[in-house]
Amino acid sequence: MTVPDKIFRFKFLSAFYRRHKFARDDRGAIAVEFALLALPFFTIIAAILETAIVFMASQVLESSVHDTSRLIKTGQAQSVALTAAQFKTKLCERGFGLFICDQLKVRIRTVNDFTSASVVSPLDPNDASWILTEQFEPGVGKDIIIAEAYYKWPTVVNLIGFNLSDSSDGTRLLGAVRVWRNEPF
Repeated sequence: MTVPDKIFRFKFLSAFYRRHKFARDDRGAIAVEFALLALPFFTIIAAILETAIVFMASQVLESSVHDTSRLIKTGQAQSVALTAAQFKTKLCERGFGLFICDQLKVRIRTVNDFTSASVVSPLDPNDASWILTEQFEPGVGKDIIIAEAYYKWPTVVNLIGFNLSDSSDGTRLLGAVRVWRNEPF
């Protein structure tokens, strides 16, 4: 075997060895696996967080309506001639800063009996615009009152298979409704 043959054979074997060594090298495997799984992982985390925040905001709205409607039920709102704007402000104060008060829609009205207390969607199904007419009728003692509060919550995570929005404008309608009979004041 001549010297050039030995050099060629040595280069061939060393190149083969380097390829074989590269194929067995697993030092970057964790980085590659993380790169492949990071997007789905963080998407799932974001979806879980958004779901929790939406449910929390819905519960806060429900609690705010419950607490604030007590002012009407006991006659406190009527005795100080509370206006619709003041009622909405009191409702927002109990919202822990989660809601933009100008975007909160409230309707307080009297009904004849509990069976006639009905609620219709406050949004136009075609373009998700508000069709709710805000009103504030706190009634007098022993009147049956229905209080409705609605808020369009913006959604962030909008992926195929996961989308919390229920309107065409990418928001989720949060609503809280209470029906009661005023105390005899």
